[in-house]
Amino acid sequence: MNKKEINEIKRNLDKDSGFFTINHVVTACIDAEKKIKCMSNQMNNLIAEDESELIVAYLKKILSGSIGKNLLEYHFPNDAYLEGGAQLFLNEVLRSKLTDEKLVKKYIDRIVEKMEYISTYTIFVAHCTYAVINKNKNLESDIESDSNYNFLITAICPVNLRIDGLIYDEQSNSIAKKDTADRIVDPPTDGFLFPLFSDRQSDINGVLYYTKNAKKPNSSIVEELLGCEYSMSGVSEKATFHAIMNNVCGEELDLKVINTVNNKIQDIIDRNAHETEIPTVNSKDISAILWESGISQQKLEHLPKVYETALGEKELTCANLVDKKTVLTVPGVTVNISKDGMERVRTQTVGGKKCLVIELDEDKMSVNGLETKLEQARQEQTV
Repeated sequence: MNKKEINEIKRNLDKDSGFFTINHVVTACIDAEKKIKCMSNQMNNLIAEDESELIVAYLKKILSGSIGKNLLEYHFPNDAYLEGGAQLFLNEVLRSKLTDEKLVKKYIDRIVEKMEYISTYTIFVAHCTYAVINKNKNLESDIESDSNYNFLITAICPVNLRIDGLIYDEQSNSIAKKDTADRIVDPPTDGFLFPLFSDRQSDINGVLYYTKNAKKPNSSIVEELLGCEYSMSGVSEKATFHAIMNNVCGEELDLKVINTVNNKIQDIIDRNAHETEIPTVNSKDISAILWESGISQQKLEHLPKVYETALGEKELTCANLVDKKTVLTVPGVTVNISKDGMERVRTQTVGGKKCLVIELDEDKMSVNGLETKLEQARQEQTV
């Protein structure tokens, strides 16, 4: 699914949308020992409106974040279509529209069994229908080509114990200590959408996985529950890209090269800002970027093998490789530089020592939020 398709579903996942319906909703609370404390399955129109609105808000979170970081698309391997396989089972649950109580219980049991989670959590599952309105060549609604996109959306939400200290007690009209503790269902940390919504139609061969923590996704959901091959996170992609850069460029990798590479990848993102597909780079793209950034051909000869060893034929997501600011670090000193400020920064040998030089346009600078004159700073250094 691309950004446009995800946004279309998210935008219409709303009670005020005339094209969207939540049919059945399943809720279940699971404790840290993997025991189901409670479970319900009911039609959405029988749920109190304020409660339903909160559930929908949590479900919409599953379609939030950046593609390639928080939102990862997975396609099912061949064995997922065999008896007992994840795709076959998910499709069976989808077709049941959550109306088969035994199958719903089996679905919740499967999540509890396959997924690793460190605390008490709540599962929200909804069967939804989106009326897909297609357009003809004249951009008019084509009723004959309209179709329904039926999907399951599952949210995994942590339950945290909240003990408020002092509260205002209206009955006694006083400040008092709260005697009870509340178990609050927080927004989801993980979830998934099945089937995919690709080319504005259902694709039962894949699933969209959501993770709140892009640095540490819950791989047990992808591998054990969904039966897919876990791919590296955005953080892992960047780490792998850095390893390739270090391995290939060696001593030629300096401040200017790093900044130029970052800018060139950002340029690719900017050029594709209005495209639906997320931009990626492969070995040939990186080779061209490094060549234009000043890396010698001798160094670049090693890139294809290094890249293949690290990634095979996998492409890297551009958004996972760039930094909005440059962070320069030496022992005891860290300098954060915005993209626009890099032109004023260079390395230079001063008094026989390698130094980081920052060009200053004004006679003032800010230290810990306080403005100070540069002249005064220089005088203090010479005392």
